[in-house]
Amino acid sequence: MNKLLLKLALTATVGSLLSSNPTFSQVLPPAEKAARVEITQGPALELAHDDLAIIRWTTNNPGGSDDHFGVVHYGTDPKNLSESANSQIRLNRAHPETIFRVRVSGLKPRTTYYYRVTSTESNGKSDGVESPVNQFSTPGSGERIVAFPKRD
Repeated sequence: MNKLLLKLALTATVGSLLSSNPTFSQVLPPAEKAARVEITQGPALELAHDDLAIIRWTTNNPGGSDDHFGVVHYGTDPKNLSESANSQIRLNRAHPETIFRVRVSGLKPRTTYYYRVTSTESNGKSDGVESPVNQFSTPGSGERIVAFPKRD
């Protein structure tokens, strides 16, 4: 019983020392920014229902702050992409690529939408990449489209 209490006391002491040590509780600095962020795959429609779509694309890892947003600018006129949707992600510094997936909701059935994608850091600063304008159409009511992007 005394050995168990001693072991618990040591574990608690070491744990409190580590958590109070500034080296262990320090927030990591932002990752080094990529020299040039590029879309390496997509953007493409991943899924569409009559009232929503998921757009997916891959970039090289943009670096900077760990929190980023994938942003889709869209509309029914390719020259007026006045609507936008975004999705927050956390970068994985160990991966060379980042996959963005953004849910676009409030869409109308059987409608063609045009869109452009980009990404930003959590402070709103652009990663410096933007796709050309693409398009997709929503299916009829109660239907869905599943279209995974092909790997090159």
